[in-house]
Amino acid sequence: MGVTQRQKQRVTRPGQNSIAMSLTPDPASTHRGVVIALMAIAMFGTIDVLNKLLTQHLPILQILWIRFLAFVPIALMLAWRPGVGFLWRSRRPFLQLLRSVIFVVEMGMFIAAVKLIPLADMQAVASAAPLVVVALSVPILKEPVGWRRWSAVGVGFVGMLIILRPGFHDINAGIWLTLAATILWGFYQILLRIVGRDDAAATSALWMAVVGAAGLSLVAPFEWVTPDATGWALLAALGLVGSLAHFAWSRAMVLAPAAALQPFTYLLIVYATVTGWLIFGDLPDRWTIAGAALIVCSGLYAFHRERVRARERGQRT
Repeated sequence: MGVTQRQKQRVTRPGQNSIAMSLTPDPASTHRGVVIALMAIAMFGTIDVLNKLLTQHLPILQILWIRFLAFVPIALMLAWRPGVGFLWRSRRPFLQLLRSVIFVVEMGMFIAAVKLIPLADMQAVASAAPLVVVALSVPILKEPVGWRRWSAVGVGFVGMLIILRPGFHDINAGIWLTLAATILWGFYQILLRIVGRDDAAATSALWMAVVGAAGLSLVAPFEWVTPDATGWALLAALGLVGSLAHFAWSRAMVLAPAAALQPFTYLLIVYATVTGWLIFGDLPDRWTIAGAALIVCSGLYAFHRERVRARERGQRT
């Protein structure tokens, strides 16, 4: 696998703050992991573009349904072990089910939000997700969080207030949807940490894909709108790019420590700004840029403190 010692990694989406425990990774392996992660990040950004194009003509449930149906084969492939079969058995089935439902809901919220607001604005708010995880890890996981990381959360909150500017302008519903989805995403990451103590990452991915596809199959067909040729092409691209993005990210997480990859996820804001301008003619205002900059800086500092604590724990053991 290209590492000098065994690594324990989790399959995650860009933007989460789960720092997987790893020992000493091989530099060449880490480099390959970063390159693949950058490719995955570009594909995740492309997914947002495709979602924004598709929401102009198709129902959100239909878009989600196609996305999950396309992800099922990838999840099955990730969960297959020769001589063992599919790693579908979970020691925490209720939490896996709850986590999967939350994932479907928050993804639907993000898709609804991207229909209403520029891509860069959505990514600016969503970039606070790692700080939400830090805040939630105290009451739920009982993890100790020092004053430095709490300070990072506070600075990130100030950045969020700068973006929202409550009382100074009307806040678009898309911003509120993104904020709610970001909080749900934080809960999702916490649940992922909990189930990750007992279940393999491939098991979690399989549960997420199957539960999402099965649940949406009960409701999405009732809102079906037959796409035109362009719509079918965009749906096919969404399914392909979405599946490749998850596969690439999971591969990157095997090759490199999560702590080495997570800072690169903030490039999604840059990608969203460029594509939003080129394709939709949208650019964030100066307040959104300033708020996003504060959130990114505080998130990077929180990552730094997590790595410092991981090294300290490693030295004690």
